[in-house]
Amino acid sequence: MKNTKINNAWTDTVKIKLFRDSRRYRDDVFAAVNGRRYRIKRGSEVTVPKCIAEVIFASEIQDEKTAGLIAKTTEQYSSKYHE
Repeated sequence: MKNTKINNAWTDTVKIKLFRDSRRYRDDVFAAVNGRRYRIKRGSEVTVPKCIAEVIFASEIQDEKTAGLIAKTTEQYSSKYHE
């Protein structure tokens, strides 16, 4: 049963399209799971294994949380030391 789940992670595919702009989000995205590597072009709809999509989306969520923490910490510092 366990092997079925592993195989489905690679055989089940999803279509994704990653945001692209002319500055920070213009380069391809690299993602890897268990030694399998993918380079995903931004701005184009591509089909990837479900596990690769999950890794990319988890990374985006973590980036959002990190940005929020940085903003919160910066605000705390500013109010504490620049009164």
